[in-house]
Amino acid sequence: MVLFRRSLGDVLRERRLERGLTLREVSAEARVSLGYISEIERGQKEASSELLASLCGALELPLSQVLREVSDAVALEEAAAAGATPIPVPAPRPDVVASAA
Repeated sequence: MVLFRRSLGDVLRERRLERGLTLREVSAEARVSLGYISEIERGQKEASSELLASLCGALELPLSQVLREVSDAVALEEAAAAGATPIPVPAPRPDVVASAA
């Protein structure tokens, strides 16, 4: 069974580590307890939209990028669970911004 919260936690942890930030630093910037962020990263707690926005702000990531990465990860897990050959998803490029125009 694919859990959104687990995929979300994985993405948030990966992005935090890429930026070389500690849980303590993200906690202070997002104004969220360190323990709660840890539980979110481990997929043990659900993040509200407000909390997720605070975490994305602390990580200097657009919410849309995080949700896109989580969506891609969930799609890959679903395909694997169904026995399908997953289609590789390209890594997001932070220097490219999608336009609604």
